[in-house]
Amino acid sequence: MRYRAVFFDAGETLVHPSPSFPELFARIVEREGHHVLPDDVVRASRAVTERFSLASRSDERWTTSPERSRVFWLSVYELMLGELELPAADGLRETLYDAFTDRSNYGLFDDVRPALDRLAAEGRTVGLVSNFEAWLDDLLADLGVRDAFAIRVISGIEGVEKPDPMIFRLALDRAGMTANEVAYVGDNPEFDVDPPAALGMYPVLIDRRDRYPDHDGARITHLDQLAGMLDG
Repeated sequence: MRYRAVFFDAGETLVHPSPSFPELFARIVEREGHHVLPDDVVRASRAVTERFSLASRSDERWTTSPERSRVFWLSVYELMLGELELPAADGLRETLYDAFTDRSNYGLFDDVRPALDRLAAEGRTVGLVSNFEAWLDDLLADLGVRDAFAIRVISGIEGVEKPDPMIFRLALDRAGMTANEVAYVGDNPEFDVDPPAALGMYPVLIDRRDRYPDHDGARITHLDQLAGMLDG
C-alpha cells in the first residue's frame, strides 16, 4: 500500500452548507426582503478568493477564536453584499453569519460515507486537517462521522492554519507517519495542494464545482474517483 493514510480538508470537501452555500445564502437574503438568485451568489463569491489569500499572507488566523472568526466572516459577507449591490449595514451581515455558524445548516456530500467506509476497509488511517472553527468537531459528531477520523487537526482548536506547514506536521506526528505515506484531499490549490506537496505528501484536488479544469496535478470531481488516484 503506497499511501497508508488519507487526510482530508473539511469545508467543500466533506461538509457543505445545505443545500449549498449559494442556495442557503440566497434563501437568507430573500427572507430578509432582497431577491437574489443562487447564480448571482456564485458570481459574488468569486470576489472573496482574494480575501482568503490576503488572510493567509497576513497571518490573520481567522478561525482561531470566535472573535476572529466573526470579524473575518462579517468582512466576507460585506464584500459579497457589495458585489450584489445589497446593503450591509442593516444587520444582513450578522444574519448571514448566524446562519452559517448554525450546525443544523450543514450536511455531508453524498460521496463521503462510502469513501470513508472504503478507506477503512482497506486498512488506511483516515485523518482531517482543516481550517475551520472549533465547532467543526461537534459538526462531525452531529453528522455521525467524527469517529471515522483517527486524526483530527482543526485550526480553531490548534491555533495554526493552512498554509502553515505546522498544521500538516501535527497530523503526521499524531499519525506516526512520514509525509510520503500520506495523501491529502482538499478543494483549494493554495491551501490544500501546494503546502502538503512541499512536505512530500501526495495532494489530490477535489474540484466539485469544476473551478480548476486546467489543474496539472491529481484532480478529481467526486470521491469515488479517489481510489484510482491512490492505486495509480
